[in-house]
Amino acid sequence: MASRTGLHLPQTTEETTSFMFEWVTSLDAWIALASLTTLEIVLGVDNIIFISILVARVPEKQREFARRMGLALAMIARLGLLLSIAWVMSLEAPWFTLFGNEFSGRDLILIGGGLFLLAKATHEIHASLEGAGHETKAPAVATLGSVLVQIALLDLVFSLDSVITAVGLVDHLSIMAVAIVIAVSVMLLAARPIGNFVDRHPTVKMLALSFLILVGMTLIAEGFEVHVPKGYIYFAMAFSIGVELLNMRMRGKREKKAEPVKLRKAIEGPEAPEAKA
Repeated sequence: MASRTGLHLPQTTEETTSFMFEWVTSLDAWIALASLTTLEIVLGVDNIIFISILVARVPEKQREFARRMGLALAMIARLGLLLSIAWVMSLEAPWFTLFGNEFSGRDLILIGGGLFLLAKATHEIHASLEGAGHETKAPAVATLGSVLVQIALLDLVFSLDSVITAVGLVDHLSIMAVAIVIAVSVMLLAARPIGNFVDRHPTVKMLALSFLILVGMTLIAEGFEVHVPKGYIYFAMAFSIGVELLNMRMRGKREKKAEPVKLRKAIEGPEAPEAKA
């Protein structure tokens, strides 16, 4: 039986078993699994950044547990939405019309998640920079429970977009589930190094928070049916990270030498010291 989502849903136990494992012998299915897994990892970058920033607010001895629990919640949210795929796809049906625009359940979730990201990232930037150059107060320590609640809320938004993307790529629920588990496992391995790197470099943290603002605006735009190609977002992130890595390398050289690093001019004027010599 084919559902309106495009998935072929079995009706009997025998059909279910055959349906779940028939793709194992298909080369196209393995290519789809590899492609979807890669895409899920890329889509999970913003999730890792958000979790890393929130985890930094809890006591150090609880950070590793919070990080693992946050990613576990991400996997549970994705698998839960995947198992209720008919409900997820029903969210794309219009609920009401306002000012000539139709809004669905998915749109409302994306807009709400985007506003939450904007508010949270702005608050974190304010908390990190407030009082710079003056007497500073120790940053407030968040409770583990409040951090996990915030992670769970954003996991729902990120998971919704991730699952809808997965449904558009493959037809087998089992392939989607395997891709999600592999992607979250890779994210679990990468989360701690990324989190520690962000903690050690304040400028990277500000850049990461700027990414969250960018993602938040993208979610709001998607909620208003304004499609923003993800490639533009990821290119902007990659380019910014590349520039910051160059800045970090230059700062490292400057710390080793007595003289600051200066850029060599491409064209020297007639009165330049080298020209006079």
